[in-house]
Amino acid sequence: MLEVKNIYKSFGRNHVLRGIDFNLEQGEVLSIIGSSGSGKTTLLRCLNSLEFADEGQIIVNGEPIFDASINKRPSESELRQKRLHFGLVFQNFNLFPQYSVFENVTLAPKLLNKGGKEEIEQYALELIESVGLRDKVNSYPCELSGGQQQRVAIARALAMKPNILCFDEPTSALDPELTGEVLKVIRSLAEKKMTMIIVTHEMAFAHDVSDQIIFMDGGVIAERGTPDILDHPKSERLQAFLTSF
Repeated sequence: MLEVKNIYKSFGRNHVLRGIDFNLEQGEVLSIIGSSGSGKTTLLRCLNSLEFADEGQIIVNGEPIFDASINKRPSESELRQKRLHFGLVFQNFNLFPQYSVFENVTLAPKLLNKGGKEEIEQYALELIESVGLRDKVNSYPCELSGGQQQRVAIARALAMKPNILCFDEPTSALDPELTGEVLKVIRSLAEKKMTMIIVTHEMAFAHDVSDQIIFMDGGVIAERGTPDILDHPKSERLQAFLTSF
């Protein structure tokens, strides 16, 4: 479903990504781990066209959605189409405070005509129920806990029916007691074979739900493999990283 080829990204003299390559099959879960500053979030932003890589290609279902060798920036309408392949759940929820839960989930599908009004609203209600918030459908973000807000953000991302759902450290802004409810939702998506990329510091969770794990260090993939690499790391850098937990 996803091919990422030779992605480089710099900000001035800061070389953040230095030749990132990986593939992801439909229904797989890829977890990306690594220290702060290793390039994980920048990689997600490049996948979602929030940043543009300096070199490389991104291919979804055989269709190149980014090719740095083509020296032409896409138009806004082209960008919107490219971003539809990916859903992105941020660290800090980023809900619209002036809209209810229901309005947050239905806004983008309605703006982009992703179906009829009744179809969009019915699907939104199903998603809100699936993340355990049916009783909060008319509540506003300020009335929700952090865990509830993050579950709304997941429902909002799913409402656009993306090919791949991306999470940027979805529990990092949550208290420990709220982390479990968000991880439970993500685990249920994995069980339904939703294709996902998860940037996370939750090692036990990554071990349980992932098909692949990538360890990034200094803008490169320092180690990759099945979740077994967390039990038997080969590189000294991954060993040192895991001992910090």
